[in-house]
Amino acid sequence: MGGAVVGNSYFYSAVFISPLENDGLLMKKQSVCNLMVSKSSFRLSKIHCKQSESGVEEIPTSKRVSTSKNKMEEYNVAMRRMMKNPYEYHHDLGMNYTLITDKLIVGSQPQNPEDIDHLKQEQNVAYILNLQQDKDIAYWGIDLQSIIKRCRELGIRHMRRPAKDFDPDSLRKGLPKAVSSLEWAISEGKGKVYVHCTAGLGRAPAVAIAYMFWFCGIDLNMAYNKLTSKRPCGPSKRAIRGATYDLAKNDPWKEPFESLSEHAFEDIADWERKLIQDGVRSLRGT
Repeated sequence: MGGAVVGNSYFYSAVFISPLENDGLLMKKQSVCNLMVSKSSFRLSKIHCKQSESGVEEIPTSKRVSTSKNKMEEYNVAMRRMMKNPYEYHHDLGMNYTLITDKLIVGSQPQNPEDIDHLKQEQNVAYILNLQQDKDIAYWGIDLQSIIKRCRELGIRHMRRPAKDFDPDSLRKGLPKAVSSLEWAISEGKGKVYVHCTAGLGRAPAVAIAYMFWFCGIDLNMAYNKLTSKRPCGPSKRAIRGATYDLAKNDPWKEPFESLSEHAFEDIADWERKLIQDGVRSLRGT
């Protein structure tokens, strides 16, 4: 695992663990991708990684940080089990993020006020959209009030649209309001919008993909591929399709979403997109 400084950002090679075909979760292979990391929250120290017999990546740590390591392992086990994807979150490496468009950044949770300083100074972030529930923030011991205070001091608008982690139904329900906040912030044009959940691998990329699908004139697969080619992650495509259905089909005699094919609402007609946009914009301020 190594890293390199590119411009004002730090890129590290993040190891993601994925199951070997037909061998379940106990045998795994590694793939490497690049994620952008805040220099203010990442110390350039050598990190040793090894593959354990159980296939779970182990990072030697002192007893002082063993609790944090246990939290990460517990979180990643839950993410693999419930989201069915091979990605892992390494809280100990600090905030990481990816520039998706010139106005939109998707990443993991800011961990301290210094991360807010970095986003403002290095990326001209003017809005932060936080998708975490209170219990997510408490789990990692983040002092959210200090982060919100720093946002106010720097003139960053901090917004929250909580959705339950690892829960496609909660995400489906929350997507319209979250995209409403994102679309409003982008339309204001005062700076970049930073969308984050905990790891930046599920809820946050789903909101960004839904925004691109509903407001940028492209279909779901194109939006999904565009984002995941830049930031390897596993957001629920089904949750986005479900939210699209909820917004586009508001008549009482509509066919239940659950009875539709697995590819339904991966694309929409122009009139459906207009209906969705109007519905999303109507949620501003709610």
